[in-house]
Amino acid sequence: MKDIVRKVKIVGVTPIMFDKYAGDNKTQLLPEQKMYLNSDMELQIPCANIHSFLCAQNTKSACKMFYDPRKYKQVAAAILGFVMIQPLDGLSSSIGLLRDGKPIKWEGWGKNGITLHKSVARLDKGIPNPKERPLIDTPWEASFRLTLWENSDVSEMEVKNLFIKGGLAIGLGTYRGVFGKFAIQDWA
Repeated sequence: MKDIVRKVKIVGVTPIMFDKYAGDNKTQLLPEQKMYLNSDMELQIPCANIHSFLCAQNTKSACKMFYDPRKYKQVAAAILGFVMIQPLDGLSSSIGLLRDGKPIKWEGWGKNGITLHKSVARLDKGIPNPKERPLIDTPWEASFRLTLWENSDVSEMEVKNLFIKGGLAIGLGTYRGVFGKFAIQDWA
């Protein structure tokens, strides 16, 4: 199969919020533990989260939003099977978040544009659920390698259009649609 490899750079249009899952519903993480950090305390976004943005079937995704309900599962499956998202160095499963070309580092609240967002979500029957989550201010950016194996179900233009439209309509991180909106700066 022929592959198409692109270097993609996205830039944040709105701040991005994180709420990393602890692995079970009983474990409560401290707000600073809800970010994705590498060993150098640099902010990351997992490649799997970008795939989820594109083609998740159990939550909001670009495929689900922009394709006919009768077709989106086929396109989502094609993206899952024929599209690979990797950091530019290809050495990890996460992509670094940058500001002005430099990694955004966790050094404490109120530093490097990282603040603590406090709000109250409402569960069923109006039960309040207070939330504290990290919020990374703009500007933020991320660059990654996208590989697409040619197939009959999804084209490069369709994938690019999902990034263009979905970046503004959905975004990355948590509370997507309000936070994490982005635009493509480079697709080369």
